[in-house]
Order: sequence, then structure tokens, then C-alpha cells
Amino acid sequence: MKIFYHDQFSNHYAHDPAAEPGRLDPALATLKAKYPVFEPQPAAKEEVLLAHSEQHFERIAADQLLCNTALLAAGSALTAAETAMKGEHAFALCRPPGHHASYGSCWGFCYFNNVAIAVRSLLQLGEISSAIIVDFDLHYGDGTANIFKGEPAVSFWHSQESSPKAYIEILDRALEDVRTDLVAVSAGFDRGVDDWGGMLTAADYKRIGSLLGRYADNNCEGRLFAVLEGGYNARALAKNIAAFLEGLSAD
Repeated sequence: MKIFYHDQFSNHYAHDPAAEPGRLDPALATLKAKYPVFEPQPAAKEEVLLAHSEQHFERIAADQLLCNTALLAAGSALTAAETAMKGEHAFALCRPPGHHASYGSCWGFCYFNNVAIAVRSLLQLGEISSAIIVDFDLHYGDGTANIFKGEPAVSFWHSQESSPKAYIEILDRALEDVRTDLVAVSAGFDRGVDDWGGMLTAADYKRIGSLLGRYADNNCEGRLFAVLEGGYNARALAKNIAAFLEGLSAD
């Protein structure tokens, strides 16, 4: 397991809840004690344009600090995806999140769609021919769904099930018939019991991690990467990320 993080992710790059200074500090401290942490390089404009329009890029680029941070977040996803292609699970501990960023617009504290950029890059390079994106954030990743709408090479999963047991069972069933080259995870933790969603415990996140890790190991040579999306209680976020990654590594 490799973690990708840059100090800029904990700075105040925008006026929104996801950008609160120090929000990632507890998670970073927890993960550094267990896994190697690497600093990503920023994504290039050309890589961002794999998932976004020129006009959208220029709107974000008008705010230099915001754009620089968003490029680093996309870069962390790209590097995590390349790590996954070597059969090693990877997690991008990044801000800003991305799953509400569509081809030409964005909302919900997102600016560039980190997961979509990384998946599109691997598809364009011919490193994969298919992918499943699992989004377990509280909120539907409309940006990701919009970007890959009508693209049969990429399937997208999200559920609004309100029971932890049923939620995990639905995910397990959804994976049964999927055959893919890569698992990409939009890992939002705002569905947690101590966060906005008030539903999933750390044990639940560990089970989700175990399910996804086992699936990736059995079906696509361990090619799985995850990118942080939502999660707004800093201490709960640290605990839940750690549980999810422990589950990924369990097998």
C-alpha cells in the first residue's frame, strides 16, 4: 500500500468545508505510522483535458492557488493509478475532491475530477481496456457519471441504501458479474456515523475495503486505487480511512 499526499492539501486553498486548514492532519498522522507516503507531481493541463473542457480548465486556472492544489490532487490520483497498474494498492490522500466535477462544470467543493482523469489516462495510454469506478461517498458522483456516460468501457457504482448491512451486500452483488482491468474507488467517508451521513462505522469501512481488495486481487491482478472524496469530521475521517485501508490489505 502506498499513500500519495502533498502538504498543499492541508492548506486553505478555497473557502469551502473541504478546504478547511489542517483537515487532513489526523489522517496523515495515522497513515504515516502504517504506510509509506509519497509526494505527487501536479497533473499537466493536457491530462486534465482528458476529462474536462478547455473552458473549464481556464475558469479554475484563474485562481492560481486553487488551480495548483487541484492539479496536485489530480496528479496524486494519476500516480496512484499507475501504482495500481503494478499490482499494488494505492490511496490518494488529497484535496480538493473531484467526483462532482463534470466535463465543463463543477460544484460541491470539487474542481477537477481526479478519478476520471486517472482512469481516462490509463484508457488513452492503452494500459487498460475497462474499469469499474466504485463511489461510496454519501453523495452521488454526478460528475464522474456524466463524464463516462455512454462509455461502455467504464462502469460506475453508487448506492443510496440506508442500511449498512444492505449497502455492503448490494456492493458485493454488483461486483459479482463485473469483469474489468481496474478498480478505481471514489472513497468518500461522509457516510460515516460521526459525519454527515451517520450510517457506516469503521468496521463497515473495513468490510468494504476487504470486499474491494479481494475482488481486485481475484479479478484484475490487484489493480486498485482509491482517491479521497468527502469526509468532514477530521478525527472520524482518519479512523475510517485507516479501517478501509486495513480492509484492502487484509487478504
